[in-house]
Amino acid sequence: AEYMGGDRAETASAIARECGLLTDASGADAVITSAELNALSDAQVQARLPALRVVARALPTDKSRLVSIAQTQDCVVGMTGDGVNDTAALKQADVSFAMGAGSELAKEASDIVILDNNFASVLQAALYGRSIFKSIRRFVVFQSTINLGSSIIVFLGPFLG
Repeated sequence: AEYMGGDRAETASAIARECGLLTDASGADAVITSAELNALSDAQVQARLPALRVVARALPTDKSRLVSIAQTQDCVVGMTGDGVNDTAALKQADVSFAMGAGSELAKEASDIVILDNNFASVLQAALYGRSIFKSIRRFVVFQSTINLGSSIIVFLGPFLG
């Protein structure tokens, strides 16, 4: 699921459409309510998970359940939340984001806190992190080359005179 919220199904669908998460071609399996979700077994939810886009009237237990089901399918699960009710799913997810204006408990349970409450900041942080990673990798390769050359000189120097 790409959007889980406490809103009614109609409201949640409208929000998902506005964000581009739900289209007219999404199909009937794309939106589900908490009551419908609880009526399904874990195996049924696993089968439906790839097409699922919106969970309306989601309870905290629904969020945790969907996180664990997605993880059993070897999916990398990201979770965003701002309330105390999101804490269990935030802690369980592979990567979790909390809003800076959210509860202290949600911020403590998450991996990353978005201080300005803007999702665009996540993209900027990811790009910045990737550039730092590339720089570190280049430095390690450069330093390893230097160290290998120095080690060869130190070991062969006494034998070659």
